Amino acid sequence: MARSKRTGVTSSDDSGYVHDPADFDDEPAGPGDESANEEWLENPAHPETADREFGKRGWVLVGVIVYAFIISPLAIMFWPMDVSYRFALLILPLVPAVLLAVTAVWATTRA
Repeated sequence: MARSKRTGVTSSDDSGYVHDPADFDDEPAGPGDESANEEWLENPAHPETADREFGKRGWVLVGVIVYAFIISPLAIMFWPMDVSYRFALLILPLVPAVLLAVTAVWATTRA
């Protein structure tokens, strides 16, 4: 069996691993290594070129936020006494929470 003379591990004593960075400097870059793809360093994208307009998704998110933080709490507060509080205290807060979560994910993803 051929043994590699470079192990990348040096040990001045037997207490454990000691990293020597000089052993790893001349190794080729892997596919996930940042130094392999340096195109973004030469020609970076300017932040103003990104699609960052508020648009329809932003207004839908604002509407859901208003519903979740203003309309739904008012509905819970003014819920009629003769109707079950279980519905008022469990379901009414759950609907805007789920709606807000789904809308926030939808509004922040770009196709």
